[in-house]
Amino acid sequence: MSAPAISLHRVGREAQPLVVIDDFAADPDALRAAALSSTFGPALQHYPGIRAALPDAYVPTQLAVLADVLGPLLARAGAVEVVDASFSIVTTQPDALDIRQRIPHCDAFGAHRIALVHYLTPGDGDGTAFFRHRSTGFETIDEDRAPIFFGQLEAEFRHGGLPPARYVTGDTSLFERTMAVEARYNRALIYPSYLLHSGSIAPDALLSSDPASGRLTVTAFLSVTA
Repeated sequence: MSAPAISLHRVGREAQPLVVIDDFAADPDALRAAALSSTFGPALQHYPGIRAALPDAYVPTQLAVLADVLGPLLARAGAVEVVDASFSIVTTQPDALDIRQRIPHCDAFGAHRIALVHYLTPGDGDGTAFFRHRSTGFETIDEDRAPIFFGQLEAEFRHGGLPPARYVTGDTSLFERTMAVEARYNRALIYPSYLLHSGSIAPDALLSSDPASGRLTVTAFLSVTA
């Protein structure tokens, strides 16, 4: 495999950092093989699918790659704590999505939290999109913004109705897409967890629970001190 290719992007008006790393893992085929032999179960924290444990070597190996990213590009040079990391597959059909899964979301409110998505499905496919909430202008949700954001959403749902039962991939009446990154085999995205985002899942996506054909990724959440 080639050495990782790292690029830095700035998302939206708030210019939050988004790092794209192609050729992230030295042997992605071995990771896929590990996923194919893993036992998946229901995910927690509103993830619309299933998860399984990673090989023990994944986190320490990939943290070595991230050492060149977190400090210079994300301005987080402190100790790294892995909050959660697992194989993940989106399996929930659009008509079964709950309200929290039909709109862009953030994974944590703290600026010290970092999200990682590592795509492990061969070929291009459904990636990740980032959004701005139209009425507040928020692209990130921290502790101070959360009451305003969720209060405004509640009012918008009350007066305009609930969003349709589908994955959000582009502009809607409530949200404007600020950036989208397509999935590529062995590509990873690294970004602050409080960015509003959504898996960009096409309406005709297969959504299989089989890791050989489903939307297989690694999802991980890190806590990094300044």
